[in-house]
Amino acid sequence: MTQNGSNGTVKLLGTWSSPFALRGRIALHLNRVLKSKSDLLLKSNPIHKKVPVLIHGDESICESLNIVQYVDEAWPSKPSIAPLLKTPGGAAAGNLMGCLVALEEAFQKSSKGGGFCGGENIGFVDIACGAIVGPFSVIEVFSGVKLLSPDATPGLVQWAERFRAHETVKPYMPSVAEFAEFAKQKFNAQ
Repeated sequence: MTQNGSNGTVKLLGTWSSPFALRGRIALHLNRVLKSKSDLLLKSNPIHKKVPVLIHGDESICESLNIVQYVDEAWPSKPSIAPLLKTPGGAAAGNLMGCLVALEEAFQKSSKGGGFCGGENIGFVDIACGAIVGPFSVIEVFSGVKLLSPDATPGLVQWAERFRAHETVKPYMPSVAEFAEFAKQKFNAQ
């Protein structure tokens, strides 16, 4: 997977609202690689024009769960990852607050007193988790429930604020208002 970055053109398929594309934009910006967009997304997914898109040979596979299923079928493993797609969401939702408290504890240990998951600098875990800060905020706006709170998750609250404000994230991270407006239009919500 690791290659010398000077071997060719870099293309990142994504939209401003995709937390998954945000991870790639932040990483590319941190390493000073991000330059411009391409038309590959329109060619790869001309009907829906959405990300993510997996390009395998001449095939374009769109939508994240379709990609997971395709990977499981194209490169089968034991155990199969496909049964995980059928897990009911109800149990996970009931455990969400417990998971956030456990995540707070893990953050406190891994940050070593620094502002980010690995210490003082943004790293892999920050990018992976930070990409969902915006969508998480939209859930809070529409539900009226604070998922990250200064009482239960003070470290995560501060981390999210630092992550959003970081110079390599801020140009790419839509505001909560932009995410909320996007959600209103996308899901016809009020």
